[in-house]
Amino acid sequence: MLLHKLIGWMPGLNDLIHYKKAFIKDDIVAGLSVSAVALPVAIAYTQLMGINPVIGLYACILPMIVYALFGTSRQLIVGPDVATCAVIASVTMPLAMGNSDVIWELTIIMTIMTGLWCLLAGYFRLAIFAEFLSQPILTGLFNGVAVTIVASQMSNIFGLTPLPTNFIASVLALPGKIVELHGITLALALSSLAILLLFKKFRPTWPSTLIVMVLGTVLSGFFDFHAAGIAIIGDIGTGLPHIHTPYFDFLLYKELLIPSLNLTVISIASYMMTVRSFAEKNHYEVDIDQELRALGYINIAAGISQGFAVSAATSRTAVNDANGGKTQMVSVVAALMIALVLFFLTQYLSFIPLAVLGAVLVFSATSMFSLSTLYAMRKTNRADFILASFTFLAVLVVGLVNGIGFAILVGLLQFLHTVFRPTDLLLGLDDGGVVRSMRADNDIKPIPGALLYRFNSPLTYFNISYFKKRIHQLIDDSPTPLQWVIIDAASSFTYNDSTVMKYISELANELKNREIKLILAGRSSELRSWLLKNQLALYPKGPILVPDLYFAIGLMQSYREQNEINEQTLALDSAVAHRTSQLN
Repeated sequence: MLLHKLIGWMPGLNDLIHYKKAFIKDDIVAGLSVSAVALPVAIAYTQLMGINPVIGLYACILPMIVYALFGTSRQLIVGPDVATCAVIASVTMPLAMGNSDVIWELTIIMTIMTGLWCLLAGYFRLAIFAEFLSQPILTGLFNGVAVTIVASQMSNIFGLTPLPTNFIASVLALPGKIVELHGITLALALSSLAILLLFKKFRPTWPSTLIVMVLGTVLSGFFDFHAAGIAIIGDIGTGLPHIHTPYFDFLLYKELLIPSLNLTVISIASYMMTVRSFAEKNHYEVDIDQELRALGYINIAAGISQGFAVSAATSRTAVNDANGGKTQMVSVVAALMIALVLFFLTQYLSFIPLAVLGAVLVFSATSMFSLSTLYAMRKTNRADFILASFTFLAVLVVGLVNGIGFAILVGLLQFLHTVFRPTDLLLGLDDGGVVRSMRADNDIKPIPGALLYRFNSPLTYFNISYFKKRIHQLIDDSPTPLQWVIIDAASSFTYNDSTVMKYISELANELKNREIKLILAGRSSELRSWLLKNQLALYPKGPILVPDLYFAIGLMQSYREQNEINEQTLALDSAVAHRTSQLN
């Protein structure tokens, strides 16, 4: 019973208990490959946050093991992510005012807050709210993050004294500091970047970042880069993480609440995209709500182990998938390899040149930067292009956290505008009797005497007035008199809104005064129930309810035929009466 409950809480535990020995070779090879990529990236990302590089290793080990227990994806690898690291840096650095110990503590607290937000969202099944970061917002965000990262590494690449953390300030300060340029440092950085790009083009499956960092470290130790004026990491300590809590104003914690919520939204959005895409690629299902809880647990684990916020590591997940990883044992193997480095090899990490780390970060940023995607949006969807461009500029001008907030606000306003004033369609019949939309580029004809209308949004209290005005406007603009207005109810009546029902009842009465019948086609059972619940009339005082558009058209035609028969009967009766009167 206890084991059953544990498996319900930690679904990955079942896979580890019933692990198939046939998978062990593939999982070990994939685990070694993943650790080879994760190690240099984790160390490099700490440079964004101004903390000890060994903390990047802390952020890998325990979260990987925790995800192996709580996750439902077979391929996903979790770890430091460049976007989340950039967000943390943009929040903690200004608050800490250059104190690396305070940056570290704020980072830990922000990481734990992010984990708690994720658990709360998982408890209420709120994974859907990650969709607030739509694809245009994410495109603009990632492009902005990429440019921000490149700007933040200019001091490491050119060998300058540190530049301001704000993007605009750093760009303005760069020309004045260029006289400090250190030629050997610049040459080392450009050479490292060139090697990374060559590997990407000709040997994309090789651990290029590891190769470059090992090469840079060996050269640094052999030629004493530090004596030559090339900045290196320096002493980073060894062994297990130590807890160091300097005294500072506790009110700073309040400043992390909203930024940690923004970080949560970003993490969930990128995390879910990676989880879903690899599950779809490998033909299996994942539990989205459980994945959201797993994201919370891995961030709490990262904070407890003195690390920083982690998310889905897309590049490392791709390495796992390419190397044939079968289960989450890959994460366990990779975590153990990183732990071995933490315990026995950290003294060698102190020789890593900052120029090489800067090149690795710039290389990582290039994977997020895509002007071609922005340009494609400009051609396909102008509204998406404007939103993506606004997000991109907002991130650069006001910073990551504020830029994300502005972008989400603009996205919501754009959505509300779409719902308030949606597009609509007039429908007609083609030669085969199929209902189709009427456009300038087709020859679909309207049904004589009828208006077939589709409102491309759910009807609610804040757009029903516009809907009613559109119906009257279209009736007034009709070139021929109308006897019928048929509404495609299936697409616009989605729930019982008392205001909507009241306006529809009023519309039916207004059209009746104009000798026009209103038909709602689709959802007839629900609409009947909703009208009765709101104590509103059905036909003849209210709208006519039918199952679908074709039923409505058939009803209209039957009514028309019956009227023609009645008119013919009346005409015959009149003729007989007239002839009879003549005979008399």
